[in-house]
Amino acid sequence: MSLIIRNARVLQTTPAGEMRILDQQEVVIRGNAIESVRPATAAPPPDAGEIIEANGQLLMPGLINCHSHVPMVIFRGLAEDVSLEKWFNEYMWPLESNLQEEDVYWGMLLGLVEMIEAGVTCVADHYFFMDRAAEAVRQAGTRAALGWAVFGSQGVAMLDRTAEFCRKWQGAADGRLTTWMAPHAPYTCDDDFLRGARDRAADLGVGIHIHVAETRGQTEAHVQKRGITPIRLLDDLGILKLPTILAHAVGATDDDIRLLADRPAGVAHCPKTYLKLAMGIAPVHAMRRAGVAVGLGTDGAVSNNTLDVWESMRLMALTQKEATGAPENLALGETLAIATRGSARVVGLGDRIGAVEPGRLADLILVDLDGAHHQPLHSVPASLVYAARASDVRTVIVNGRVIMRDRHLLTLDKAEIFRQVNRSLERLSRRTPASRIQVYRP
Repeated sequence: MSLIIRNARVLQTTPAGEMRILDQQEVVIRGNAIESVRPATAAPPPDAGEIIEANGQLLMPGLINCHSHVPMVIFRGLAEDVSLEKWFNEYMWPLESNLQEEDVYWGMLLGLVEMIEAGVTCVADHYFFMDRAAEAVRQAGTRAALGWAVFGSQGVAMLDRTAEFCRKWQGAADGRLTTWMAPHAPYTCDDDFLRGARDRAADLGVGIHIHVAETRGQTEAHVQKRGITPIRLLDDLGILKLPTILAHAVGATDDDIRLLADRPAGVAHCPKTYLKLAMGIAPVHAMRRAGVAVGLGTDGAVSNNTLDVWESMRLMALTQKEATGAPENLALGETLAIATRGSARVVGLGDRIGAVEPGRLADLILVDLDGAHHQPLHSVPASLVYAARASDVRTVIVNGRVIMRDRHLLTLDKAEIFRQVNRSLERLSRRTPASRIQVYRP
């Protein structure tokens, strides 16, 4: 069966940041992949299956959230206006001591509703009880790269448990699921534990998703203790020889950036979290100039409050201009390339998603640019980067399947998800610092 999207504008980007908008296009999807992108015909082909009339809406790759803790939406709004240290030790890690497996399932579904409605078709998630998260993704019809977050204090047995998760779910849900080993960070996992994660990832043929150099202060503290940066430590331990998602890298040094340029690692950039927790501005412009893969993320909703990748894209462009003192930096084409091809590369799917072209998996969204905030529409790229809203996304397709049509969710019952999440609010909001699951000591 085929799915044909007719009379669409199509956004196409190159890895170098060049872009073009093709008008009046017809995109043919066969199975789960794009078969052709061509000028619209006068009438649908005789073998057409399902047809979507775009009526001039913009067809573009689905957005990719390269680093999040999606089920954390259940704690949204419970850690406001505090320092990073207090955020961990007095809020987040005490709150997560209340977490149960069922919370992860319903929290994942709630986050997937939010992301689907915002045009996010793929997420790299790093959280707990990930079997339940995988079940939610399978039900929602989205794509995900899932890592079960583990701490060194949990011991080697937990590494074995998460390796079994990777083995079970890799390639599941019609190929929509990939898995990653996910040690939390160098400051919560000792060297032997990180080596164990590395060895299991190598044996399984998967990558590693890890927090590192979240602030400049973390990097400086690590250098004082160990004599090297945390990114250099990961390289010395052999982790960066594997595909690696590095969450944040705000504190990456110039030497770190040169190192990463020669490794199969990518940086997940989550600027709203950095601004809210006063963590600093990651050197995205320098990373891009060096050839480091950079993708967009939201982080969790307790440090971001939304899972809106449009917001992350806009903040990335604005903060890089300010940080470098050059409004020419992170121009529109480069920004959109990071949000599409660049993010696909970071989550290990650089040759499969992130572009509207034949042979790519059909993870696509239709965006309505008729709103007053887009008029007059002199520049589609400028509107996407600086004016687009999550609510402009009208239709979402993942793996060739329509999962939201004209703002109507087709795979999830939003009202029931809201009801289930709200049943547990009192229990989830209890905060007892003595019961925290970890202690933050950078």
